[in-house]
Amino acid sequence: MKLDEVRLGVNIDHVATVRNARGTNYPDPLEAAKIVKKAGGNGITAHLREDRRHIVDKDIMNLKQYNGLPLNLEMAVTDEMQNIALDIIPNAICLVPEKREERTTEGGLDVCKSINRLRSFLEPIKGKNIRVSLFIEPSEEQIDAAKTIGADIIELHTGHFCELYEKKDENYMEALRALEKATSYAHKLGLEVHAGHGLTTESVGLVSKIPEMKELNIGHAIISDSIFMGLRGAVQLMKQKINEARF
Repeated sequence: MKLDEVRLGVNIDHVATVRNARGTNYPDPLEAAKIVKKAGGNGITAHLREDRRHIVDKDIMNLKQYNGLPLNLEMAVTDEMQNIALDIIPNAICLVPEKREERTTEGGLDVCKSINRLRSFLEPIKGKNIRVSLFIEPSEEQIDAAKTIGADIIELHTGHFCELYEKKDENYMEALRALEKATSYAHKLGLEVHAGHGLTTESVGLVSKIPEMKELNIGHAIISDSIFMGLRGAVQLMKQKINEARF
């Protein structure tokens, strides 16, 4: 059976990390986004953190206005971020847990414990026709809660699977089956399913094969590969690996 294409969203946070390390105006995340588009990427993801450690407000404004691809704004559940989303109107937001001391997002959002808070937080955002995604663990309870609060999309946290895969731990297959089961369950509830965190050109094919998967959001591996083959080549290679697994 021929499966639909899986879209590739490219997270460009670490382009800004390099820029900010020297306090310069380059490399510019907007220029990176334009290259992603030319290379066949389907969307741009950027995480505007509370501490602005990489992406900053000006980046988000420029990406929304000029990059030419749908913008997925990753953000924490705070009043500040809600106001920014309502001002910028990205194509989608993805709510993620955020701790200032973490290097990268650690685990999924606990939707079950915050149903009332999240429902009220999202009401004005959904009123602006912004698509709502929740970054969660592959758990039926979390998926049910995401459906309850009115999410359009869930993004499954693939970090545990990727960690096991990179270690060549045979338990990675069990983690993959959990992702497959969660994807199928969410799809039956009418939720669009995305996935991301830790995926590389080596591991992405296994997740790409999940029939109901619609989009993969990948950043660190692509930006890392771009050091050796350029950003355009890194995006094209990731797309190639996704498509090979899919078709």
